[in-house]
Amino acid sequence: MLSKVVTMEEILEKFHDDQTIMFGDWHGEFAADDIIDRLVEKDIKGIDAIAVSAGMPDQGVGKLIKAKMVKSLITTHIAYNPIARDQMFAGELAVEFVPQGTFAERIRCGGAGLGGCLTPTGVGTDVEKGKQKLTINGREYLLELPLRADIALIKATRADTAGNISFRLTSRATNSYMALAADTVIVEVEELVEVGQLGPDEIDVPAPIIDMVYVRTGEKKPFCPMWQRAKAKAEAKAREAAEGGKQ
Repeated sequence: MLSKVVTMEEILEKFHDDQTIMFGDWHGEFAADDIIDRLVEKDIKGIDAIAVSAGMPDQGVGKLIKAKMVKSLITTHIAYNPIARDQMFAGELAVEFVPQGTFAERIRCGGAGLGGCLTPTGVGTDVEKGKQKLTINGREYLLELPLRADIALIKATRADTAGNISFRLTSRATNSYMALAADTVIVEVEELVEVGQLGPDEIDVPAPIIDMVYVRTGEKKPFCPMWQRAKAKAEAKAREAAEGGKQ
């Protein structure tokens, strides 16, 4: 069976200036960090990014925003990235804010070949500006257009050599939708297994959807770094409380 596992050099050849790229990370967590770091080095320009958020300055798509490689961003919020906020106010980064449920549905529509979706979310707010509004059964809806990309860059926990991929717990997020809504789907994975080692119920996105698989060589990140930081903070507080009780 043909292997979809490729080198970093082969992946980097797929990226160039002025592409639309979807990033499957969750606020910078579960990001394809190895690939993103090399994209920063390659210094491509004019990226139109689609991501749940602007990440953080040192995580996910936030690294590319910090390097001023992103010209526009369709997202649900930028609260964790003050650099994105500053670039937006300075007119350096065009940002389109989309309600999170609508964001996911627009991507799903892009993958399913639909012309858009109707939602009451945003009616009567700034969200409706410039959008077609329809009244159905006496209720107003906004027509939200589908989202597609040249490349979907996603992160998975495991993949087999054929390209079947599996996500750990909630790291799936919008990744499975994004995989259907891009011309080229590139996956960075923590662990590579042989075909047959992923059970049918473990496969979240099947091999025919995936174009390229890269096995990360850096530190393994099986858990959400944000969760790890919160856990470490809670454990430190517990130790302090225990030590204080002994005095």
